[in-house]
Amino acid sequence: MSVDASAAATGSTGIYTTPATTTAAPKQTLDSQAFLKLLVTQLTNQDPSSPMDTNQMMTQTTQLSSMEQLTAISATSRESFALQMRSSAAALVGQKVSYMNAKGVDVTGIATSVSFAGSTPTVTVGTDVVPLDSVSAVTSSTASASSASTSA
Repeated sequence: MSVDASAAATGSTGIYTTPATTTAAPKQTLDSQAFLKLLVTQLTNQDPSSPMDTNQMMTQTTQLSSMEQLTAISATSRESFALQMRSSAAALVGQKVSYMNAKGVDVTGIATSVSFAGSTPTVTVGTDVVPLDSVSAVTSSTASASSASTSA
């Protein structure tokens, strides 16, 4: 029986087709599901003549609980930081802000609007859209206006 080049390239000989294998990207972190799967596998495959020590099981269960709590704290902290950034950005509307533009020049102007569309809030100053973390200084626009009128 002869095999043509196109059949060899696709893994098909007319009788047998080699299935395409795809592998999922491996997880880089252990989550609670992976931990539980390991624990169940360990319990399933343990030697009946010497079962797992209950202290070990309690330690592992405590570790799982601690990991879940740390994950929850991390998520809460991330959400809190995002809310704080949004709040800070919103407070800039109407304020005089300074930032360094793409050409490396320090620019100062009044923040007219804020956008929360991206992961980092952006502030619109004139025609420039500036990421919140690029703002280097904030001055009250009313303070600068009143100091200008008193010096005149």
